[in-house]
Amino acid sequence: MKPFDKMSEHLRAVNSWCLYDVGNSAFATVILAAVFPVYFNGMASSLPEGLPAAYLGYSSAGAMLTAALFAPLLGSIADVSGKRKHFLAFFTLIGVLSTGLLYTVDQGNWLRALLFYVAGSIGFSLSMIFYDALLPQLAQNGKTMDEISSRGYAFGYVGGGILLALNVLGIILLPGTIGYRISFLSVSLWWSLFSLPLFLYVPEPTVTGQGSSGRSDTIKNGVKRIVDTFGEIGQYRDLFFFLIAFWLYNDGVGTIMKLAAIYAAVMRFDPVSIIGALLLTQFVAAPFSVLFGRLAKRIGGKGAIGVGLVWYSLITIAAIFMSRQWHFWILAACVGMVQGGVQAISRSTFGLMIPKGKSGEFFGFYDISSKFSGVIGPFLFGVITHFTGSVLPGLGILLLFFLGGLSLLMRVNIEKGVASAQNSLAQNLTDQ
Repeated sequence: MKPFDKMSEHLRAVNSWCLYDVGNSAFATVILAAVFPVYFNGMASSLPEGLPAAYLGYSSAGAMLTAALFAPLLGSIADVSGKRKHFLAFFTLIGVLSTGLLYTVDQGNWLRALLFYVAGSIGFSLSMIFYDALLPQLAQNGKTMDEISSRGYAFGYVGGGILLALNVLGIILLPGTIGYRISFLSVSLWWSLFSLPLFLYVPEPTVTGQGSSGRSDTIKNGVKRIVDTFGEIGQYRDLFFFLIAFWLYNDGVGTIMKLAAIYAAVMRFDPVSIIGALLLTQFVAAPFSVLFGRLAKRIGGKGAIGVGLVWYSLITIAAIFMSRQWHFWILAACVGMVQGGVQAISRSTFGLMIPKGKSGEFFGFYDISSKFSGVIGPFLFGVITHFTGSVLPGLGILLLFFLGGLSLLMRVNIEKGVASAQNSLAQNLTDQ
C-alpha cells in the first residue's frame, strides 16, 4: 500500500472515531445536561420542592455506580477477546433504545422517565470504555494523542450543540411537552447515525498474548488480567496517582455538567434561557477544546489540566453568588472554556501511561474512576439539597473536589508514567 493511501486511511479512521463523539455527545448535552433535567423538573412538579433535583441526583449516582462496577471486567474481557467494537455496539444500542423510549414519557410519569434515564446513562457510560480504548492505536505519539482526543471533544461539542439548537427551536415552536419529547427521539436517531462510520472504518486493535478458546476462558482470562494488574500496581505509581486525582476533580466537572440545568431551574430561571445558556457552553467548548490541545503542547498535559482546575474553582465560587439569569449565561461561557479541554487532555494523558495491548482494561479503570466520581458528587448534592431544601450548600463541596484533585495531580510525574508503560511492554515482549 502507498504511504498516501495509508495516510488517507488513518485520517478516515481518526475522523470516523471523532464522529462517534458527535453522536454520543448529543446524549451528554440533551439528556444529561440541558433538556431532560429541565423537563424532569417540570414533569415532577407535584413532588415537594427540592425532591426532583434530589431524585435526579440519586438516579445519576445509581447509574454511574452500576457502570463503575462492571467497567474494569468488561474492559479486560474486551482486550482478551479482541472485540472492543462489539462491546461498543452493544452498549451504544442500549443507550440509543433507552433514549428513544423517553419519547413515550409524558407529564407526571417521572418514575418511568428516571428508569429510561438510568438505562440510557448506563449504556452511554459503558460504551465510553470501548470508545476511549480505541484512541491509543490511532495515535502515533503523545502529541498526536492530545490532538486526536481534543479533536474528538471539539467534534462532539459542535455536534451536540447543533442538535441542541434544533431542539431548542422545536421546544419554542411546538406546543406543550411535544418539543421536549421529540428532542429525546432526535438524540436516539442522531447517536445511531454518527456511530456508523466508526464501525465501518476504525480497525479493531490487535489482541496481544494468547487468545481464548471459549466464552468461559475469555471471562476467566479477563478476571486474571485484572488480578495481575492489581498485583503490578506498584509499577504504575504515577498512573495510579493520576487516576485518584482524576477521580476527585472529575467529580466536580461531572456534577456541574449534570446538575447545572436543574440548579438553574430551581432558581426559577426561564427554561428556554437555561437551555440557551448550555447551548452557549457547547459552542464555546468546541474551539477551546482544540486550544487546550495546543496549550498541552506548550506546557504539558499536567499543566493544562491544572490551569483548567484553577478556572473551575473560580467558577464554583462565582456560582455560589449567582442570582440573575445573565450570571448563569456568563458562567456557562466560562465553563465552556475549560470543560472539553480538561476532559480531552485527561483522556490523552492517561492514554500515554497505558501499557500497549491493555487499553480496554486500563480504560476500564479510568472509567471506574470517572463513574465513581459521577456517584459521589451528584449523591452529595442530592443529600445536601434534600435535607437543607436549598441547592446552594451543595455547591461548596465542589471546591474540595477541584482543589483536592489539583493537589494530587501535582504529585504525578507524567514522564515516569510513560516510561513505566514502555518498560511493561518491553517486559511482556521478553516474556513471550
